[in-house]
Amino acid sequence: MDKAKKGINTVCTHEGELVDSQFKGAVSPLYMSTSYEFEDVDVKRYPRYFNTPNQEALCNKLAALEHAEAALIFGSGMAAISTALMTFLKAGDHIVLQQTIYGGTYHFAVTQFEKFGIQYSFTDGWSVADFEKEIKPNTKVIYVETPSNPLLTITDIAGVAQLAQKHGILSMIDNTFASPINQTPIDFGIDVVLHSATKYMGGHSDICAGVVAASKEHMDKVFQTAICFGGSLSDYTVWLLERSIKTMAIRVKAQNDNAMQMALYLKKNKDVENVYYPGLEDHPDYALAKTQMHGFGGMLSFEMDSNIDVSLFFKQLKLIKPSMSLAGIESTLVSPVMTSHALMSPEDREKQGIKDSLIRLSLGIEEIEDLTADIEHAIAKVKSMTVTA
Repeated sequence: MDKAKKGINTVCTHEGELVDSQFKGAVSPLYMSTSYEFEDVDVKRYPRYFNTPNQEALCNKLAALEHAEAALIFGSGMAAISTALMTFLKAGDHIVLQQTIYGGTYHFAVTQFEKFGIQYSFTDGWSVADFEKEIKPNTKVIYVETPSNPLLTITDIAGVAQLAQKHGILSMIDNTFASPINQTPIDFGIDVVLHSATKYMGGHSDICAGVVAASKEHMDKVFQTAICFGGSLSDYTVWLLERSIKTMAIRVKAQNDNAMQMALYLKKNKDVENVYYPGLEDHPDYALAKTQMHGFGGMLSFEMDSNIDVSLFFKQLKLIKPSMSLAGIESTLVSPVMTSHALMSPEDREKQGIKDSLIRLSLGIEEIEDLTADIEHAIAKVKSMTVTA
């Protein structure tokens, strides 16, 4: 069967699986060895070279999901991001970064680039014009994230890719929030796709990993940097991740549905000031999101009314977990100013529109009625405590 014609669940389940030729098991066998023969073999295998049997198989699955020629799996999302950036940037180069990006990526840029003589600029917004305005003669990379963390802004993927091609610049995207189920940026011309596989690929809040996917030419360069930085993943975690990805499409679609219903519920809630979700028709980037996403994702953010104490609200929840990270099968929420964007200064957070009252909600697969009831209960409890006080 032609790979391009396979359904997404088929790709998640069967691409990149290892055949158990000895015992004919239904799932990929796990090879835990860190030492392999080097004589009379086709491949000299070593974990730091990303070529153990389980590593190779998973990388093939990841490449298939992102419609890429090749991929590598790393020990964390930041290991993937930093390795990719340092592959294509050197002293004297310049990079344009989207203003609304993950706090860890922002922190890496502002604390590390200058050490290596790399110049950088952040855009004022996330339109193609915003990126074009920041391009310099020595610009080598344009870096985008869409949907963005935590405000769910949407960047024109095809527009940025065309801009980069026009100027001979490499384009990179953090595709974590969308996952390859909702968005495949390479189809729109993006060169390098990045993921924190800790999130939707792992999906169960028990795996830490990262992904880089691109053409074979680009991945050969990433590989040369990766073997020096040593950000490889243990084969047991690789095996667990390959297992988890088998259900990714099912999980993500359920999370998409829950996020859409939750966004509509919060829009009607008088104790909520603003809701940020690209699936809402009044979202400023709704039309654009429809053109480049297969689903609007399982993430949303909202701002509580000023009369609701966010910390007290967190403490009253019984089902939704106030917990760092995201994209697990259980619903979780965080305060970005305390977690994902804590390393940014208050001034820089203000520039991005990240308020202290902002809450980022990651929808799991629970029944939506149970989730909305949990929020209603927590709000009512906070209000009663305020009145009593």
